[in-house]
Amino acid sequence: MSDAPEQVTPSHSSEHDVSTRRSLSQQVKRVWQGDNGSIPILIGLAALVIYFQIQNSVFLTPQNLTNLLIQACFFVLLSMAEIWLLLLGEIDLSLGFVAGIGAAAAVILTATKYHWPWWLAVVVALAVTTGITTLSGVLVIRLRLPSFIVTLAGLLGWQGVLIWLVDKQGTGGAIPLHNNELYYIVNGNFTPFATIIFVIVIVAISSFAMLRAARNRRTSGLDTNSTVMIAKIVLLVITGGLSIWIFNTNRSGFTTIDGMPFVIPIVLAVLAAGSFILIKTKAGRYIYAIGGNSEAARRAGVNVNRYRLMAFSLAGLTAGIGGLIYASRLGGITDGIDGGNLVLESVAAAVIGGTSLFGGRGKMINAVVGGVIIATIPNGMGLVGMSAATQYIATALVLLAAVSIDSIARRGSTVLG
Repeated sequence: MSDAPEQVTPSHSSEHDVSTRRSLSQQVKRVWQGDNGSIPILIGLAALVIYFQIQNSVFLTPQNLTNLLIQACFFVLLSMAEIWLLLLGEIDLSLGFVAGIGAAAAVILTATKYHWPWWLAVVVALAVTTGITTLSGVLVIRLRLPSFIVTLAGLLGWQGVLIWLVDKQGTGGAIPLHNNELYYIVNGNFTPFATIIFVIVIVAISSFAMLRAARNRRTSGLDTNSTVMIAKIVLLVITGGLSIWIFNTNRSGFTTIDGMPFVIPIVLAVLAAGSFILIKTKAGRYIYAIGGNSEAARRAGVNVNRYRLMAFSLAGLTAGIGGLIYASRLGGITDGIDGGNLVLESVAAAVIGGTSLFGGRGKMINAVVGGVIIATIPNGMGLVGMSAATQYIATALVLLAAVSIDSIARRGSTVLG
């Protein structure tokens, strides 16, 4: 009888366990390297929500949550505008006033003095904002000037243009919004039934997209984590259900105000369009490549300047949409818009959400995460009764934490890669 040790053939289940552990290890590595950089920030957001709710039970009421989301919409759009440039390692400090000029153009053209159709005024406003940032891009590219300096000059110059444009109307530095269509962007709502249908459609489309992406990865022989995908779908369904409850709850004690505000689908449409361009098109892939290493992209045959200019133009277009939302929420436009502070908060929102300041990494969804956090801090602290000084300090600490995570992620990517 042989004393040789018996060979054990690995079972299918043990191979599956090894594959699962490998997949989980890769997920942890991707989180460390920053591919899922929003996860630590989402944990921080959850902590903020819990703290504010403990301090004031009004925070998680449907009325306050709807108001918070409306407050976040402008920051989300302005942050999306910045992301087009941050992905290239560029920045535009003038976008706050560019958005203000677009808002002023729409408000003025639809006023009783000119009485333009609202849709034509919107087209002109968006063309103006797109043209302004395209001009900035031309100066940056053709004259080889730093975008920081060009857009800093733009911040000062376009502020002056905005003040002149508003004051020239002779209304005392503020122009009220007279057009109902523009006013209802923020202040109009779907019916509760339409809200339910809209949310169900969005959840269904998003779930189908995730399932299709997972199938394509399996077809290509790439690893897929079914557990993570199922968890995302379940979370999406729960979020959809909560959204229906939040929006369809009456938000007024004097009359009936319910349903999803029109501004929410507008922001989601911009998010979907921006994400599609970045993920599914050649232009998006080139933007990431240029932000990662512009010289390597140029040697690979990419027309770097063309896509840099395109990013500047898309930033202006997105900021213009944000300006229309700003005017709708404000009920007009003033010459006292704090464009400098707004653009800094939009950059902060992008970075807090997970977009790298160094280029090459980020997604449009980062603007949503960051914008909600930027809106949550003053909203929650206002309910708690904290001072404005404390709110600014808290926002600064959150931004510093986000930049630190970004820096650590880059070092982790270098070491682990």
